[in-house]
Amino acid sequence: QVQLVESGGGLVQPGGSLRLSCAASASIFSAYTMGWYRQAPEKQRELVAVISSGGSTNYADSVKGRFTISRDNAKKLVSLQMKSLKPEDTANYYCKAELTKGTVRYDYWGQGTQVTVSS
Repeated sequence: QVQLVESGGGLVQPGGSLRLSCAASASIFSAYTMGWYRQAPEKQRELVAVISSGGSTNYADSVKGRFTISRDNAKKLVSLQMKSLKPEDTANYYCKAELTKGTVRYDYWGQGTQVTVSS
């Protein structure tokens, strides 16, 4: 079982920045693919950014060039640096840990942290 705890959300003005962090309890954190997802009211949860165990990253088109995902395996931490925030970035942001063992995939989710972009 993996526990994920997000932090860093809050209220920010358009054009501002926030840094989200996710602390994981996984014993072999470095083996997990880590991701950030978000869900706005009445919308489906969507991928924001993902970073593999090897450090490869992938971003949603809507955040490319503005958001950066990173991980610190020693600290068991994954972060999402968000810049040039827009009102449409407003959502609850969730951290996800994913591990595939053979044919079985294990997904773990955090509780989420709210990001509100508003003037």
